[in-house]
Amino acid sequence: MPTGTPLPDDIITPALVLDEARMLRNIHRLAKRAEDLGVTLRPHVKTVKSVVAASRLWEGTPGPITVSTLAEAEAFHAAGYRDILYAVGIAPQKLGKVQALRAAGCDLTVILDSATQARAVAEAGVPALIEIDSDGHRGGLGPDDPALLEVGRILGAASALRGVMTHAGESYTVRGRDAHAEFAEKERAATVGAAEALRAAGLDCPVVSVGSSPTAHAARDLTGVTELRAGVYMFFDLVMAGIDVCTVDDIALSVLATVIGHQPSKGWVLIDAGWMAMSRDRGTAAQAVDQGYGLVCDAEGRVLPDLIVSSANQEHGVITRRPGATGALPDLPVGTQLRILPNHACATAAQHGRYHVLPANGGPAEIWERFGGW
Repeated sequence: MPTGTPLPDDIITPALVLDEARMLRNIHRLAKRAEDLGVTLRPHVKTVKSVVAASRLWEGTPGPITVSTLAEAEAFHAAGYRDILYAVGIAPQKLGKVQALRAAGCDLTVILDSATQARAVAEAGVPALIEIDSDGHRGGLGPDDPALLEVGRILGAASALRGVMTHAGESYTVRGRDAHAEFAEKERAATVGAAEALRAAGLDCPVVSVGSSPTAHAARDLTGVTELRAGVYMFFDLVMAGIDVCTVDDIALSVLATVIGHQPSKGWVLIDAGWMAMSRDRGTAAQAVDQGYGLVCDAEGRVLPDLIVSSANQEHGVITRRPGATGALPDLPVGTQLRILPNHACATAAQHGRYHVLPANGGPAEIWERFGGW
């Protein structure tokens, strides 16, 4: 679906392009789903890293968010966000910054999965969620692990236990709504089971938090869950399209690039967007359709059939026809601008300092600044 808003003629490529209309459609889709499921939506802003972009999540006062860095927590708190979950296992050395944010009025919660972390957090007077392992993907304690109650008691004695959380990262390895719904139920069962175990031990567990973009869109029943988290859904990407969480037409993010050369004997078109612009992420390589370093569209966002960025150097991308495709390359003279849809929106966006935004109202393109760091 091409946008009706042209990008400036003098834009320097490669440039990160954000289609606001698509982003808003994605935002509204999950907000409605959370409402239907009866849970609070706590969006993860690690992908957007932009106060302006994140403001589109709310109609008025900023709501609860999830972050993956303390730099994000600082930036969003400065913009008026108060209820923030830092969803990376806490390193004790970071607790001083957490305390400073809390002293400044930010209700910042951390996550952990060990007694060592719990003791440090309790001493610092910082609230925490216990991370639960629902699928063997990363960190966390099993709902039946004896350490769960040990950690819970350490936090409970300091009035620092907020609840439990999980992230079903393995949901990214399966395709289709039914498969994602199974992982959503694993999330629900693991966290609700852990919460019940803590409550049976006399410990308060008000928050039961689950979520990933695949499971958030596929969950059928969230009984016992209080909040739902997801992040990349605001933009989506080729990985999400490849496992049927969205369609290619839902992808709101792209990289504008310019044709800078040709190698006709090799079937190559060279562009000025390499892995520094697209990132090294090759998340579709293990999927049914390998999209290389990105799917090629014209400057208006229309997919050019069977064209991918098949390889990349630091500042050069090589466009070819995908393996098995027949026919000649389209005529793409030097100077032609193209848009490349990314494998992983988080990784691609992280390569850029700003969004070139195509406004939903059809007005002139805008610049939205984004930030990085930890």
